[in-house]
Amino acid sequence: MARKSLVNRQARREELVARHADARAELKRAVAHPDTDPDVRAEAVRRLSRLPRDSSPVRLRSRDQIDGRPRGVLTRFGLSRVRFRELALRGEMPGVRKASW
Repeated sequence: MARKSLVNRQARREELVARHADARAELKRAVAHPDTDPDVRAEAVRRLSRLPRDSSPVRLRSRDQIDGRPRGVLTRFGLSRVRFRELALRGEMPGVRKASW
């Protein structure tokens, strides 16, 4: 089980990313567009750097939905490999079977 403080920090980051997504996308569009005036581009870069660091989606970490474990998360299920195996072996995940050959 992950520490509650780390899970809470991740939740705060997710909220910041959602809140600043539109502004960040607009500024990045202005920076990346080849026809943007250099002064406008420089201002967009400055404004982009003033946004909170945690509002960048790169800083998000995929975590297990049940206990918050940060490593070995299967994106398709949103579960860590440990939790996935537990639930699959108990038959609590519909459509998932243990392979045997």
